[in-house]
Amino acid sequence: MKHPRPDFSLSDRRTLITGAGRGLGREMARALAASGAEVFLNGRTTGPLEEAAEEIRAAGYLAHAAPFDVTDDAAVRAWVAEAPALDILVNNATLRNRQPTADLPPEDVQTLIDVNAMAAYRLTRLVTPGMLARGKGAIVNVTSLAGPLAGPADPGYTLAKGALAAMTRAHAVEFGGRGVRVNAISPGFFATEANEGWVADDAVTGFLNVRNPMGRWAEPHEITGAVVFLCSDAASYVNGHTLVVDGGMSVKM
Repeated sequence: MKHPRPDFSLSDRRTLITGAGRGLGREMARALAASGAEVFLNGRTTGPLEEAAEEIRAAGYLAHAAPFDVTDDAAVRAWVAEAPALDILVNNATLRNRQPTADLPPEDVQTLIDVNAMAAYRLTRLVTPGMLARGKGAIVNVTSLAGPLAGPADPGYTLAKGALAAMTRAHAVEFGGRGVRVNAISPGFFATEANEGWVADDAVTGFLNVRNPMGRWAEPHEITGAVVFLCSDAASYVNGHTLVVDGGMSVKM
């Protein structure tokens, strides 16, 4: 018996990626477009989104800037109402505020929750009716090792990313039986623009050399295989899973 090959193609699928102006979001947008998807790159600042979209179009793929604030309910509703039906949603918008509890007021924690978790909830709630009506869709939430693991002086981010991981499980159970798969990617230490200070810090790199089995930072493009897989039919029976992309750091004692 000849077994069918896994289908990683995303042809004729429309995808929204939040936090796509730079870093991991931009890399994921490139990869999803190269796999055949029409991508909408979201962020609050138009310039980086237009630049990223033009780069993708220059390579021969379909891409559009989608500037709106994912924490602004009216703006999100307005964009979704005017946008074409989405087949894939990648919730990647991220905010971090590394401060200990004594220095981190509740209102700042609420902001972290709004960006990292509630924005994903808001978008999921608005785009899933169309996916459910068609009986097919894929949602990927970008969580963090800071969800299940805790570091010093970072309670707000850990709380927010933990909430996003919990929401992934809840929505996988709620929507999976009706054709919409919900999964997550949990990145480890990636050498993105947001982490430039840490990348340049010899102490942090020394820590990675010891703590991470692969002994190095991840390059941003190394996130792309995970997101293409989870969005594609190759992952047709993968639901409620968090795919950890951390070089094995989370399994090392």
